Amino acid sequence: MGAVHLRPITWERLTEAVADRLSAHRSAPGDLWLRIAVDGAPAAQPDRFAARLADALRERGSPTLSIDTHGFLRPASLRFEYGHEDADSYYDGWFDTGALWREVFGPLESGGSGRVLPDLWDPERDRATRSAYAELPPGGVLVVHGPLLLGHWFPFDCVVHLALSPGALRRRTPQAERWTLPAFARYEAEAAPAETADVVVRADDPKRPAWWARSGSDADPEGTR
Repeated sequence: MGAVHLRPITWERLTEAVADRLSAHRSAPGDLWLRIAVDGAPAAQPDRFAARLADALRERGSPTLSIDTHGFLRPASLRFEYGHEDADSYYDGWFDTGALWREVFGPLESGGSGRVLPDLWDPERDRATRSAYAELPPGGVLVVHGPLLLGHWFPFDCVVHLALSPGALRRRTPQAERWTLPAFARYEAEAAPAETADVVVRADDPKRPAWWARSGSDADPEGTR
């Protein structure tokens, strides 16, 4: 992460600071919805921070919809085409990015309907979820959380990246899932999430996060320690 200076913070204060930043954010002209990424390996628990953030945004009066990209996995026949532990397949082919564009991001483009599909595929049963569409009114916020979110040209207005050092990632990843580690090493090399995100949270110690926000943000790390 180069010369980035991370500052300690609690998860509660971090949530409030990021929510304040987003509440003050003004999207580009013609954009009716704010689209947020909470990016991180499963070991960093992006789902937990996304839930905290969504609750904080709702408390501020913003209709908010949280989407887990694990609801957009491809069928098992495609995910496991090259075996059950192929890191390149995990990186390139497990998540249905086309469906995310079509069912999540497309409806929130300028002139879109705001009708978002919250999930598409149940990986446990390996069949379509058949979930109903959710209506996100103009002025609402979409929070998408999951791993490997960058590099697909998704139109995020703000990216929060939960970063883990290689050692912490290995320690916090269950043994049965450590075959995915090369995919995250590749992600760091190709997508450079810590260099491109608007907010970076170092989560090596789950009880003691530290963070950095891009200059010019409405959330000042110095004021939230």
